[in-house]
Amino acid sequence: MYGAILGDIVGSPYEFEPINTTDFPLLSDDSMFTDDSVMTIAVADVLLGAGKNPDEKAVKMALIKSFKKWGAKYPFAGYGGQFHHWLFSDMTEPYYSFGNGSAMRVSAAGWLYDTMEMTRKAARWTAEITHNHPFGIDGAEATAAAIFMARNGKSKQEIKDYIKEEFGYNLDRTCDQIRPDYGFDESCQGTVPEAIVAFLDSKDYEDAIRLAVSLGGDADTLACITGGIAEAYYGMSPKLIQACRDSLMPDMLAVLDRFDKVKFDILIKDSLNEMRDAQYKG
Repeated sequence: MYGAILGDIVGSPYEFEPINTTDFPLLSDDSMFTDDSVMTIAVADVLLGAGKNPDEKAVKMALIKSFKKWGAKYPFAGYGGQFHHWLFSDMTEPYYSFGNGSAMRVSAAGWLYDTMEMTRKAARWTAEITHNHPFGIDGAEATAAAIFMARNGKSKQEIKDYIKEEFGYNLDRTCDQIRPDYGFDESCQGTVPEAIVAFLDSKDYEDAIRLAVSLGGDADTLACITGGIAEAYYGMSPKLIQACRDSLMPDMLAVLDRFDKVKFDILIKDSLNEMRDAQYKG
């Protein structure tokens, strides 16, 4: 989750002032968390308490309450028009959105479950309460699936092949090929594939989010999605994690601290499983 949130923070100055280079200050006085980070925290807040075999109805009801609670705490975080209306009204029904908001907030789902089936199911639930268009659901599931595979040691080629087969995204491009004709796009189908390509093109976490921002589109959301996958694949330095924490508020950090405890247990379990599999193959 740090990877997604820091990606949002790094991309925030360039959301409406796009750049087409990776040569920019990683953090500046204009860097701040946006709605992407707030809703990422809101999703994690619910999924952390839902257990390994959550109930769909209960999770969805809790997510609605969590979104509205966290939205009320941070009402000026830059929410999109339709979501803003939903967030600050009495609405509880979804509005058939295929916006990229479903993908930018889903990173916790990629970490918290033991199977791809449960990962995608949880991701789908987080999308469906607002973004119940098939493209909106696909964006959330694809992002969570890529994170799940990355944290479980799958190669970039394996991640690419799975996402292409399951979601039909065009990942046979490079950032250099995307950049010249790419513009601001708030849809899942115009954001998630590009964010995944930025991860596939990268050599480490920082390079991944720089590449995402350099595409020049919805920079904070691109970098948020890319960053979530890149963290799971590469890890993050303590310096970058601290930079992320230094940009957040105490109530957000409290959720991240809960996540850290669960993530530590997950990483230990994943490591033991890898050792067991290696011994079996040996």
